[in-house]
Amino acid sequence: MRTNARTAQLALILLPILAALGITALLILAIGRDPLELASNVWEGAFRNSRSRAGVVNFWIPLTLCGLGLAVTFTAGLWNIGIEGQMTMGAIFASGAALFIDLPAPLLIPLEIGLAMLGGMLWAAAVGMLKTRLGVNEIFGGVAFNALANVLTIYLISGPWQPAIGGSAQGTDPFPPNALLPGLSAAFPVNLLALLIVGVAVIGLLLALRGTRWGLQLKATGKNARSALLLGVPTERTALSAMLVCGALAGIAGSYRVLFTFENLRPLSSGGIGFLALLVALLVGYRVLWTPLVAFIVAALFVGSTRLQLSMQLDQSIAGVVQGVVVLLVVFANGLRERLSQWRPVPAAVNLPEAPSNLAPQNDPIKESQP
Repeated sequence: MRTNARTAQLALILLPILAALGITALLILAIGRDPLELASNVWEGAFRNSRSRAGVVNFWIPLTLCGLGLAVTFTAGLWNIGIEGQMTMGAIFASGAALFIDLPAPLLIPLEIGLAMLGGMLWAAAVGMLKTRLGVNEIFGGVAFNALANVLTIYLISGPWQPAIGGSAQGTDPFPPNALLPGLSAAFPVNLLALLIVGVAVIGLLLALRGTRWGLQLKATGKNARSALLLGVPTERTALSAMLVCGALAGIAGSYRVLFTFENLRPLSSGGIGFLALLVALLVGYRVLWTPLVAFIVAALFVGSTRLQLSMQLDQSIAGVVQGVVVLLVVFANGLRERLSQWRPVPAAVNLPEAPSNLAPQNDPIKESQP
């Protein structure tokens, strides 16, 4: 029975991807091109040599970190749309350390990553506090803080952190070598520390969500915050902790972009990875173990599509078409999953009595809970 359930879950993850690829193939046929040629070019763009494969991995690292963070907030029932801003703040905090702190690399790099985590956590905490204290929906708060983070980046680049050549909105001066994350080799430029952080995050979150009291509180809050509050779960504190964990991981992802990918701070350094991570989180149904695999598929598709404009005279935005179709199909698949779960008979022995009406909270249960 459990095997059948896992098979059904896997099918609901893979079917939207396969259906989106099928719809994209029909679109390619409609403009007179060969879908197999497109797939071949995407594959070659992502895996034709070691540097291309390194590009996929370097995109996969921050995408996976953000996807893991979103798995936590979605488990708690929070749509952390502000993850882009949390990435940006992590990049800003790491860049500040890189530009103004002169330490040996073994000391400076951990400091940069720690400050990046702090920056992401502060930005996530602001959105979380608006949600829990003032009742501002996290979607609206996240979008607003995304914009503020981008404005702050442009201000720093064109003002206090402007390059030595003068005011510019293109980026800061390149960071000194001791502030940069080193690559494994010139042929395969990927940072080993970042890979270790991803591995630790996957294992740590998998154990935390499955085997700790905090993980149970997250799931209870996400399933039904009112019932969780009545049963004694501190829903406000749980929601804030989920935002902080996501913010910390997003901050690390932002630091990787500026300390390794770009080697300086520039506008929109997140590169839309936070929004792509939302797609990954939807695809895997907030499952930590599936996040790295699906994130790798999305990263390969995104990086490989850069070859289409040169080889087939097709715009790279075709990858965006695939992603948009996937989102629609994933939403449909998630709705189907919910319908199927509702049709399953529930044993009478596990039915719980309804809470007295005079105990039911009237407002947002996350907002009313006290830490």
